[in-house]
Amino acid sequence: MDRNLTLPPVFNAVRLREVGDAFAHAQTIAAESGAGTLVHVGRFDLAEFALVLEPEEPLRSARRVFYAGMIALIDALAAHAAPETAIGIEWPDAIYINYGLVGGARLAWPTRTGEEEIPQWMVFGAMVRMASTSGVEAGTNPSNTTLEEEGFGEVSADHLIESFSRHFMVAVDAWQESGFAVVMRDYVQRLPCEKGLRNDIDENGDLVLRGAARGSERKSLVQRLASPSWINPKTMMPYT
Repeated sequence: MDRNLTLPPVFNAVRLREVGDAFAHAQTIAAESGAGTLVHVGRFDLAEFALVLEPEEPLRSARRVFYAGMIALIDALAAHAAPETAIGIEWPDAIYINYGLVGGARLAWPTRTGEEEIPQWMVFGAMVRMASTSGVEAGTNPSNTTLEEEGFGEVSADHLIESFSRHFMVAVDAWQESGFAVVMRDYVQRLPCEKGLRNDIDENGDLVLRGAARGSERKSLVQRLASPSWINPKTMMPYT
């Protein structure tokens, strides 16, 4: 039975049927519906949602909100996980639980927005596999997993989305009060890092790997967002 989401006051939920596409729908209604609109799909096996945002800075730096969304999603998962659960990120967008892919996130904005222009809107979208419907025995493919397999008990997709919304507000408030460095610190600590290297997020969202022996290496956030690493382009679902 469907239930209404319990969200912070600034959010407005839009529920789609199982065949809906939250990420696409949020982009379609973003200009009209405005910031705080959270589109989600009514499914038990997948937490699928997208949040409309209205940035106040140019696109070049506004993309960093993607990291706030990722941290909110990670913190939402951690809040429901057993203490020993390993939750990690493959830069910039894939989420792993106990080293198995469970989902990830995406970011969209109006395509004709220039780097120094303030986007009319942005959409942060995410998918997390709650349970398997394939009939394949759990553990058959250890590189992919679900929350059910990893001991998340009675956590539902709605509960995860509600938790995300609260943690997102916390992340944004911390950014506004103390600067982006707070978000960057929480994000990079979830990344794997070679000994002697340090992960930094540049002001345009790029990942910069720094090390005394090899100088620095830059990875483009824009390029990676264009081809999400965790989503199967044939099914538009997390890889299985």
